[in-house]
Amino acid sequence: MSQCETLTLPLVTVTVVALLYAASLLQRIFYNIYRHPLAHIPGPKLAAATYLYQTYFSFRNGKSRYYIQITDLHKKYGPVVRITPDEVHLSDPDNYELIYCVGSKYGKSTAFYSALGAGYSTFTAGPPEVHKPRRARLDPFFSRRDVLKMEYLVDSRIEKLESIITSKFSRGEAVDLHHAFRAISVDVITNYAFGESYELLARDDLGREFWDLTTGIGPPWWQSLTQVLAVKAKLDAGEKVDKPCIFEALLTPAEDYVIPTPEQIADESYAILNAASDTTGNCMTVAAYNVLINPDIHRTLTAELKAAFPNADEKLDFLTLEKLPYLTGIIKEGLRLSFGVPGRLPRVVPEPGATFNGYFLPAGSLVSMSSWDLHHNESYFPNSQKFDPTRWLDPKEARRIDKAFVPFSKGTRACVGINLAYCELYVTLGTLFRRFENLKANDLTDEDREYNDYFSGQHPLNATKFHVTEAKP
Repeated sequence: MSQCETLTLPLVTVTVVALLYAASLLQRIFYNIYRHPLAHIPGPKLAAATYLYQTYFSFRNGKSRYYIQITDLHKKYGPVVRITPDEVHLSDPDNYELIYCVGSKYGKSTAFYSALGAGYSTFTAGPPEVHKPRRARLDPFFSRRDVLKMEYLVDSRIEKLESIITSKFSRGEAVDLHHAFRAISVDVITNYAFGESYELLARDDLGREFWDLTTGIGPPWWQSLTQVLAVKAKLDAGEKVDKPCIFEALLTPAEDYVIPTPEQIADESYAILNAASDTTGNCMTVAAYNVLINPDIHRTLTAELKAAFPNADEKLDFLTLEKLPYLTGIIKEGLRLSFGVPGRLPRVVPEPGATFNGYFLPAGSLVSMSSWDLHHNESYFPNSQKFDPTRWLDPKEARRIDKAFVPFSKGTRACVGINLAYCELYVTLGTLFRRFENLKANDLTDEDREYNDYFSGQHPLNATKFHVTEAKP
C-alpha cells in the first residue's frame, strides 16, 4: 500500500463519521421541529430544534438574559411558548395555581435542579414523594411562631447596621448598603439555622470579599459540611449543642425517618444559605433605593413610621410593622422588582398529561413559569416597571394582583424561609427609615440594576453598587 493510500484511509473514515454525525443531527432537528410531542406548541423553530437557542441568550455579550427573551416570545406567540426542544413556558397566572400549588403532582425537573450543586437538598428534590418527608423536617424550624421567637437575631444585626451608618456618617463616608443588606441576611440565617453566624456585618468590607468569591457558584459547600460534622460529634458524644439549629433537627432520629449523612445535610444547609443569602438582601436594596430616589414615597413612608413609632429610639417590632399599609406596599414592590429567581422553574408534567390554554402537553414533558414574566404582566401590574407602593393599598385590588405575585413561589414548594424573610424585611427597612431621615442614594444606571440569571438573580460584576451618604440640609 502506497503512502498516499495510507493517508487517504483515515481521511475517508473521518469524512464518513462527519457525514453520519451531520445526518443524525439533521434527523434530530427534523424530529424536534416536526415529529416531537411538543411540535404543535407555538414558538421559534430554532428554539424547538436545538438548545443552542437558549444557550445563545444565556451567554450573549456576557449576559445571562434568556428570561427576558422568553417574555418577548410570549408577546409574539401568546401565553404558551416552546422555549427548548423539551420545555414549554406559560405566562397565564391562572396556570401558576395549577402547577405550583399545595399537593401539586408536578415534580421538579431533576436535570435542571441537579445542576445547582445541592443534590440531596429538599429544594432540589424532584418527585413530590421524595420532597414531602424532607420538607416536613424543615417546616417547623421556619414556622412563624419560631421566627417570632428569634426576632432578636434580626434586631441585633439592625443595631450593628445603625452603628455602622452613624460611625461612617460622622466621618463623612458613604455606607455600602448593597453588601450590608446581604450581610444581614447571611448573618441571620447562619446564626438561626446553623447555630454559628458568619458575622459578615462585622467585617470592614461588610462581606464584599465573600460575595466576590461566591458570585455565580454560591457559598462554599465545605463550610456547611464542617459545621454539620461539629454538631454530629457533639450529639454522638451525648452532649447538647450550644444553640438549637437545623443540623440537630436533621440528625435526630424519629419514626420512619432515615437520618441523612453529613454530606447530605451539608447539601441541605448549602441550599438554604443560597436561597437566603442574596434574595432578601436584594429586595432590601431595591426597596430602599426606590424610596430614596422618590421624595414623595420617602415622605409618605417617614410619616407612617413616625405615627406608628413616635419615639425614634423605641424598638420597631415585626408584629407592628407588618400592619403598616404603606411600608407593606414598599416591601411588596421591592419583592416584585428584585427577582430572587428571575428565570423559570421547570416542572415535569404528570400522567396523563395536561392542557394549558388549549394546548395539550404529554406526561413527562417540561412546563415552566417565571416571576419575571408574571411580575411584568400589565393586566395585573399596569406600568409594571414603576415602583409604586400605592398599587397594594386597596385591599380588594391587592387580593386581585396577588394572583400574579410569586416572589417566594407558591404551594408545597414555596420558599421555606418566607416568614424569616418578611421579618428581616420589615424590621430592617422600618428601622432604617425611622432612625435615619437624611439618607441620600448614589446614582445607579438601568444596567446597574439589571439581572443576570444564574438561577438566583445577580447584578453584573461591574455594576455600581447601592451606597448612601448623609444628605446635607
